Amino acid sequence: MRQPAIFFGHGSPMNALGGPYADAWRALGEAVGKPKGVVMVSAHWETSGPAVTAQATPETIHDFGGFPDELHAMQYPAPGSPGLAARVSELTGATPTTQWGLDHGTWSVLAHVWPQADVPVVQLSLDRGLDARGHHDLAKRLAPLRDKGIIIAGSGDFVHNLRTWKRAGGEAYPWASGFNEAVKAALLRGDDDALIDWVGLAEDARLSVPTDEHYLPLLYVAAQRAPGDEVSFFNDVIEGGSISMTGVRIGQA
Repeated sequence: MRQPAIFFGHGSPMNALGGPYADAWRALGEAVGKPKGVVMVSAHWETSGPAVTAQATPETIHDFGGFPDELHAMQYPAPGSPGLAARVSELTGATPTTQWGLDHGTWSVLAHVWPQADVPVVQLSLDRGLDARGHHDLAKRLAPLRDKGIIIAGSGDFVHNLRTWKRAGGEAYPWASGFNEAVKAALLRGDDDALIDWVGLAEDARLSVPTDEHYLPLLYVAAQRAPGDEVSFFNDVIEGGSISMTGVRIGQA
């Protein structure tokens, strides 16, 4: 059965330890069930030329600092899939590698979606040689995998401005909520051109996306939409004024 495509607003690594966002990820996993595998595009793996993890047992990468020992000690021993990596390589030209594993953009989320770590996961990198349209075009090549029991996923944040983040929380900045809503509206109407040209989506878009690595994984999910696919949202909250936790599900499991 065709699998959905899912974008996760992952926010802080601390969400790996639990909380309302993690609860929603767990509920999503229960609703989706267990696919044959996942191809994840994380904001936290950027390369020159596309790459895909190809080892059978990927490492849990703690690519952050200054967090509690409990978080640094977390492991997510999901298997990799050399076979799936080879297929991703065939479709996209990505170079198979064993020099990366599962970074926190992937495992902090999937540790709740499939807490038994029993779904194979490969990561596809963000090729910094591509512009936004290039990422979208590459993502479309992954579409056949959905009909083979594979979920195409992205992990980042629509809005990701750490410089304006409010530690004490509070309401979203108007520019942040405006951009978040503009992204959602474009997704609902299937306007991928607007998502690709994100600078024109809303006033002050560059405040929401000062650097694009947390936004680009969304394009890998939007590109999977097929006729009849529904779009829904989860964790639709802006944290600390300027970090969007909004998740997107395209299609049914």
